Amino acid sequence: MNSLYQFIVKPYQERYNNKTLINDKELIVNTSIEDHKFISKKAIIVSTPKAFDTHIKPKDIVYIHHNIFRRWYDQKGKERNSSTYFKDDLYFCSIDQIYMYDYKCNLNYCFVKPIKRINNDFSTSKEKNYFGILKYSNSLLEAVGLKPGDLVIFTPNSEFEFIIEGERLYCMKSNDIALTHEYEGNEEENNPSWAESS
Repeated sequence: MNSLYQFIVKPYQERYNNKTLINDKELIVNTSIEDHKFISKKAIIVSTPKAFDTHIKPKDIVYIHHNIFRRWYDQKGKERNSSTYFKDDLYFCSIDQIYMYDYKCNLNYCFVKPIKRINNDFSTSKEKNYFGILKYSNSLLEAVGLKPGDLVIFTPNSEFEFIIEGERLYCMKSNDIALTHEYEGNEEENNPSWAESS
């Protein structure tokens, strides 16, 4: 079973990632289907498109766009599957909706780890805005000399939150990396405890 132009994927575990462990007890943190933050973005490739060759293979674990598995309510209040729903917990996914496969970035996507805000400038944010450490790179960034571990500055509102292997990361496109920055020596990655239990 292959689609002509799209991948067929299934959720890695469930469609929604709305449970967390606290002291060995499971806590449901969200019961709404509308909030995109709790939709699972981790999937397994079931089949690849027939129309083109790809490095992504069946059984690869991928990180995808949150709307693939999303459910919604129509104007009559009836719960519906997203337009990508195929059948039996299978979904269509286009190549540009896959951000990472087998822990390699797809196309021009990359992942950045936010860093903690050190100075106290009356901000309530625990993160230093628009600063991060490049965690997963791609060939475009590597061609200009950027590699994992580099401190970077990214453009506002370009980041999408992901939890990958217990780490909270921001996904963005290569051209959203605006500058590289020298380390000052006090930078510290920001990974909230709730991300580690997801």
